[in-house]
Amino acid sequence: MMAWLRLTKPGVVILLQVTAVCAVLIHDLTLEIRPPIGHTSRSVAITVLGGYLTAGGANAINMWYDRDIDPKMRRTSNRPIPSGDIGPNMALLFGISISLIGVIWFALMSGEIAAFWAVFSILFYVFIYTIWLKRSTVQNIVIGGLAGSTPPLIGWWVASGSTSLDWSGFIPFVSSALDTGSFVPYYMVALIFLWTPPHFWALALYKSKEYHEVGIPMMPGVKGAKRTILEMRMYGCLLLLTSFIGPYLIFHESYSIASISFLVGSVFVAIWYVRTLFVLNHDEEMDNMGRMPKAARSFWVSQVYLGLMFLMALFASSGQYGSVIGSILAVMIIVRSEKKFLKTGNPFV
Repeated sequence: MMAWLRLTKPGVVILLQVTAVCAVLIHDLTLEIRPPIGHTSRSVAITVLGGYLTAGGANAINMWYDRDIDPKMRRTSNRPIPSGDIGPNMALLFGISISLIGVIWFALMSGEIAAFWAVFSILFYVFIYTIWLKRSTVQNIVIGGLAGSTPPLIGWWVASGSTSLDWSGFIPFVSSALDTGSFVPYYMVALIFLWTPPHFWALALYKSKEYHEVGIPMMPGVKGAKRTILEMRMYGCLLLLTSFIGPYLIFHESYSIASISFLVGSVFVAIWYVRTLFVLNHDEEMDNMGRMPKAARSFWVSQVYLGLMFLMALFASSGQYGSVIGSILAVMIIVRSEKKFLKTGNPFV
């Protein structure tokens, strides 16, 4: 049973569903007339179950396709297929099956648009990223990151209620799929999309040799660590600029206590993360664990950063006091992390 669960990459899927659930909650909290808690709970349940099935199914298909290279990489050699726990054909059948069940679930429980974005995510991740980009370009994780950015959009559409696509023409179809009535979900999509390259490249800085040996062109291995760090910093600066947008989108004003506290918290958290990108050194030596310490620290901080940004947006959507509490909580988490890091030297604290 655990092997089938590992086939879905639960750690990755859970992180994606956290962002989707935040989108559901933010949607309902920012309505002028907030729906009853039962409605919100139902939306959360639909989002989590459907999201896990579709994302988990796509991950299983990804493992099936990568069955030739996974055994050659230390990070992936213990996955269910290379370890022999699950056969390739069964993994593919499992992935396709739960993906289809997830799409049908969304279609029945929340409407065509949420189902459409679920299908988009599956097809983009499997065909565009896994089959095409992953082994052909150093921009694989950049473009492919779009698939992992859609959960907030799916969650938002689920919270919006039953929705239908306009099948009368291409333009009406696209318009109906994109018109959420708010830019807030696209702010969350942008956060994940811009966050993905520097987050992943921080790990690739000291693991790119493995990828190179199996024919996957990662930025550090092809363009070099110096070029990779430069691009990571560019994405970091874009994330910092994005921090100024969220407060306005949620509150539609710039000078309230709620918007200012959210703005200050967002900028503070972004600076904390971006700083880790600007202290990276392309000549940094590996530690006894085979890691580049500063890159490992940046990788960890990036995960905390994304969680804090969504946490603050969620608190801020509940109102003035929530916005202040969310920002204070984010600062406290950062201070605690920095104290533990300075005391232990462990980058993953």
